[in-house]
Amino acid sequence: MQSLDRFEIDTPEQIALELPLAGIGSRLLALATDSLLQLALVLALFIIGALVSMGDYSSLGLGQYFRFLSQTVGAFLLVLIPFCLYWGYFAFFEIIWDGKTPGKRVAGIRVIHQSGRPMTAVECIGRNLMRGVDIIPGVYGVGLICMMCNQQNRRLGDFVAGTIVVHDKAQESVTPSWGNRVANERLQPELRKLAPDDLVLIETYLSRRYEVDGVVRITTAQRIVAMITQKTGMPKPPEQGDDDFLESIARQLRDGASFR
Repeated sequence: MQSLDRFEIDTPEQIALELPLAGIGSRLLALATDSLLQLALVLALFIIGALVSMGDYSSLGLGQYFRFLSQTVGAFLLVLIPFCLYWGYFAFFEIIWDGKTPGKRVAGIRVIHQSGRPMTAVECIGRNLMRGVDIIPGVYGVGLICMMCNQQNRRLGDFVAGTIVVHDKAQESVTPSWGNRVANERLQPELRKLAPDDLVLIETYLSRRYEVDGVVRITTAQRIVAMITQKTGMPKPPEQGDDDFLESIARQLRDGASFR
């Protein structure tokens, strides 16, 4: 159910980073899972509320008082809490779980801002308030039509909040890999021509290279290597891979304390 569509983000250095967009199938899987969890919670609250409202408290000597209290609490549980649960469920989990709900965790997707940064709480709330429109006339009719009419599979809530839904990766798969070599490499003079933003770009790529498709990873690495060669005049050694070359550059820049 993984979409073949990709969302391209241009960095200030004009290096394109691509993120795999979540398809309609993945999003429907997440929605179905979340809906089942919501239904289970509502049913549990309904049963609890019904039991509380039908309780017999005459043996306590304050039958009328406790009957009124139990009916009030029961009505609260039966009406207000399910209402809050439906409208607050998605926003609550997406805020505390960095763009993911239990259903999105199952489907392996998450919500981020279209700039690539995490979604803010305000954007999350605005996005989920639009569910009231996306769900019309039922079964997310408006939302599904909207997703099918744009290349990023975005519903109205995504357009309002400026968000996209992308495939997520396990944390261990995106841990930076700096190679097995521990070498004290001297900072080559040519590397002093690189700006701090160049180091940020290199380290961003090295940290996120396993998030993207293999072809995209190779293309991105080649573009960054070409940018370094253009700025410094240093060609990549033929026997050295692109990733090894970029790791070496990053190590030298950090060890040389040129960007502190």
